[in-house]
Amino acid sequence: MKAAAIVAVAALAFGAQSAMAQEPGHCKFTLKNMFAGPYKACFEPSTPEKCAELGKTDDNSDAVHGAGSCPATGVVGTCDMGANGKNIYFDGDAGGLEIGCGFQGGEWKAGG
Repeated sequence: MKAAAIVAVAALAFGAQSAMAQEPGHCKFTLKNMFAGPYKACFEPSTPEKCAELGKTDDNSDAVHGAGSCPATGVVGTCDMGANGKNIYFDGDAGGLEIGCGFQGGEWKAGG
């Protein structure tokens, strides 16, 4: 009975580690398309797969996935698109980015 309990605890611990490894993080990248950029940006939440895809969209580049949230320092503004995630910008004109955010159906928040 003790061995079964140990196996059950080990399975729970492994399951918790697996769930943590699968938690979405963030994707830092250079955003560039026919309307904007290049801008240093970060998208959250993002899986490694979503980050790789984002780095290949339009003329985007330099996509790197990381754990947790996007960095909070040096933020020009954030476009919060609700259930579709957040684009966080680290350079660019806040007014122009706010307009672009509106086209994405998001809510703009200036600064960090």
